[in-house]
Amino acid sequence: MRISYRVWHVFMRNFTVFKKTWLANVMFNFIEPLLYLGAMGFGLGVFVEDIDGLPYINWMAPGLIATSAMWAAALECTYDSYMRMNYQKTYHAIIATPVNLEEVVVGEILFGTFKSLLYGIIIIIVISALGLVPSPWVLLVLPVLALEGLAVTELSITWTGLVPGVDAFGFFFTLVITPMFLFSGVFFPLDGLPVLVQVIAWFMPLYHVVELTRSLTLGTVGPSLLYDVLWLVVFITAIFKLPLYLMRKRLID
Repeated sequence: MRISYRVWHVFMRNFTVFKKTWLANVMFNFIEPLLYLGAMGFGLGVFVEDIDGLPYINWMAPGLIATSAMWAAALECTYDSYMRMNYQKTYHAIIATPVNLEEVVVGEILFGTFKSLLYGIIIIIVISALGLVPSPWVLLVLPVLALEGLAVTELSITWTGLVPGVDAFGFFFTLVITPMFLFSGVFFPLDGLPVLVQVIAWFMPLYHVVELTRSLTLGTVGPSLLYDVLWLVVFITAIFKLPLYLMRKRLID
């Protein structure tokens, strides 16, 4: 596996394209969380008792930072990566240069992580403007979003290396992304769910990101958060080579 500084050329290629469409992309990821805040926070929240001594919207809002970042990374490294690979033949053009396929894939992972971080920051700004961020610890959410981006992009590129066609991405979002979205403690505590569901949720990357973003945003910081960080690092390290192997097998071997 040969990976060098050339991964940044791949990153900059994607970033250059993104600059031409950034407004439409940003507006989509800006409006959708506002809808969740309005419907779930100000709407449903009126009928929900305080959770951990907090109004429902204050408790829920930090989770939207994590989910917005997750969706951005997942969409970038599934549909967008597949379009570049299969229809636009961008990968084929790049690997005709000194850049190798592993560097292309790592560049894609880095760009997906960048989008994860960017859209997470947008939601932090939004909920801060609404007075839902009481703690300066929120600044430490940024490296957490970077870890989330790496984890989700690796999962997404792995699926991109497996799918027979673009329609198969529906299975990824139905079986992987949506369960994480619903069962990672974003909208309700997991304590009331069956133990098996809680165990499965614990193995989901988003669960640990939600725990970190909520604690840092609200200022309830403790040593237990280090275990969430450690789990994310272990997950990222454990599957890092898998998308590289699958994409090489698909395009070259």
